[in-house]
Amino acid sequence: MTLLGIATAFCGLTAFVHVVSVAVAAYRCRVPARHLPPASGTPPVTIVRPVCGIENFVEETLESTFRLDYPAYEILFCVASPADPVIPVVEDLMRRHPAVPARLLIGNDPVSANPKLNNCVKGWHAAAHDWVAIADSNVLMPADYLQRLLATWRADTGLVCAPPVGSRPDGFWAEVECAFLNTYQARAQYVADTMGLGFAQGKTLFWRRDVLEAGGGLEALGADVAEDAASTKLVRGLGWRVRLADAPFEQPLGRRRAAEVWRRQSRWARLRRACFPLYFLPEILTGGVFPGVAFAAAVHALGGPVLPLLLLFWLAWYGLEMALARAAGWHVSRWYPLHGLLRDLMLPALWLDGLLGQSFEWRGNEIRVAADSRAT
Repeated sequence: MTLLGIATAFCGLTAFVHVVSVAVAAYRCRVPARHLPPASGTPPVTIVRPVCGIENFVEETLESTFRLDYPAYEILFCVASPADPVIPVVEDLMRRHPAVPARLLIGNDPVSANPKLNNCVKGWHAAAHDWVAIADSNVLMPADYLQRLLATWRADTGLVCAPPVGSRPDGFWAEVECAFLNTYQARAQYVADTMGLGFAQGKTLFWRRDVLEAGGGLEALGADVAEDAASTKLVRGLGWRVRLADAPFEQPLGRRRAAEVWRRQSRWARLRRACFPLYFLPEILTGGVFPGVAFAAAVHALGGPVLPLLLLFWLAWYGLEMALARAAGWHVSRWYPLHGLLRDLMLPALWLDGLLGQSFEWRGNEIRVAADSRAT
């Protein structure tokens, strides 16, 4: 009876949290009703896009920066190496869109052990405007990208971000990556933001210059191994809030291999453990596997048919996530329950890897995380 009570309580609590989190994310990530036009008197904005190498859809995602419906903005493309193969792509885009002010900045400023931050420093200092959006090269920007970031800003805001939403997956493992990015990680981030615990997400960092300069400038983001974790701590330390823009922006995926998905999720798990250990530790209980085990234990204790009822439990669990994806207009496959279950079976291994691992590779750079969450 004790086992039955524990299993029932755990399953009931996790199922309740699952339903609430899906409802919150479905509301926050719903498809925008209309294109948001620029308001009168909108401030000019600088967009800093760090680029490195040729990624899937890189020309399309970078070109989306030139197609924004915004009256006054400039684009600064930052690349560390003069031999980077993405440079001709950027130069061709600038030639094809001469009406949009854009520059390519080449060089590396080693202000930290974070290669991306080192690449962005020159863009931050060259920015002509007081509002600066730092956006990864694989973010596909909608035409009202800047309006939606500005609309999220409030009097207590120090930073606006948006997590990535995987789209256009090609193959089984890309579908699994969508299950990680969309219905698991984005859902968790929007629930935290709704509770007033917004975390920065490095795909888009939208700053007002005076806020970041008050915390020491862009170089201060080298205080942690990840610039988004450092951004979160800096903004909170100044007494401001990190906010997430509703309806996050696409990251088209293309083809993915199992090893790529594992390495990316392993890197993020190690970063979360290093930068926010108290939030990382409970992650072992997330996903649908342990609630399913608890449900099966309760059914077994009551003498019911375990396997068919467990399958129904998981279909309901992942069916809710499919409903979230459809409400948000995200990609979802009819085989999603299989992708979601595999994701959740990977979560305990990724949690253990994140707990024990100390280093990772990012774009050819071997990075080791120190005990104080700094990097070498």
